[in-house]
Amino acid sequence: MKVELKLLPAEKRGRLTNQSNLPFGRIFTDHMFYMFYREGEGWQGACIKPYEPICLDPAAVVFHYSQTIFEGLKAYYGVDGRIRLFRPERNMARLNRSARRMCMPEVDEDFVLQALKQLVYVEREWVPKEKGSALYIRPLMMGTEAFLGVKPSAEYIFFIILSPVGAYYKEGFNPIKIYVTDKYVRAAPGGVGDVKTGGNYAASLMASEEAKKLVYTQVLWLDAVERRYVEEVGTMNIFFYFEDELATPALTGTILPGITRESVIQMARDWGLRVSERRISIEEVLSSAESGRLKECFGTGTAAVISPVGWLAYKGREYVINQGQTGPLARKLFEELTGIQYGSRPDPYGWIQFVP
Repeated sequence: MKVELKLLPAEKRGRLTNQSNLPFGRIFTDHMFYMFYREGEGWQGACIKPYEPICLDPAAVVFHYSQTIFEGLKAYYGVDGRIRLFRPERNMARLNRSARRMCMPEVDEDFVLQALKQLVYVEREWVPKEKGSALYIRPLMMGTEAFLGVKPSAEYIFFIILSPVGAYYKEGFNPIKIYVTDKYVRAAPGGVGDVKTGGNYAASLMASEEAKKLVYTQVLWLDAVERRYVEEVGTMNIFFYFEDELATPALTGTILPGITRESVIQMARDWGLRVSERRISIEEVLSSAESGRLKECFGTGTAAVISPVGWLAYKGREYVINQGQTGPLARKLFEELTGIQYGSRPDPYGWIQFVP
């Protein structure tokens, strides 16, 4: 399958003119990648075409039974003028993992990655040049067969759209405040908490809105069974730097296997830190924050990369971590990862792929 180009004339294409204070996910580029699937026929119709609305039947499966998955990654404008992608092959592998769990057709990972690179190249004028900004990339697949009845769709659409973005959190790299909920749960064992499907994020909205009313940036979820063990933050995996170890919740089927999470674990171990993937109770976290044993807490994810956490609120009480300051480990990880992403530091792991 080849990618057909249906591009706008040069005089009708836009470009990024104001690179300061870019909102997250509000601006979109001129073109999108698109292809569709029919059972028995496979994927077809691959093209890069103008960004436009998608017309669907009101009975499309995605509207009624939420059969949809997505990914999120970024293209970075490097210090040498080259456009970089950070471990995009891991996103393609995770996309197919999500597809299998949601009874959706897999994609050819190499083909989609090359199409993604081609789309970013077409839209290269939209890649922000300021450090800290990037071109956010959103691949998405959804079931489109029109019927009312619970079964996997026989038809699908896959597309990729692009959005130039600034910092995800208004706090930037300053520590954020997180609200710990034991009232709501995000995912249960045996469910779909470890895949990027839309329903997971819809399930998080109520707690997130309640947290915002209390002036907290995000929600930290506890397990669904005992509501005692830490799982993840709404948009990030979570790490705790205790006196003698860097700990993060184990991947037990309810937590998204983050690519930044995976990268941080590898880097920290290479730096000689003891890294544990284990069960972490909220009681351990809070008592360690009070005693000083908890040195740092931070989240990891594509959107924010590393996000220091300075405060945790639980059961009406607020706990301060590292005096509400960004810790040296979080800062070192942030500087190393963003240095690799923007090309100002060496890439010893071979994590970077270039857009031609």
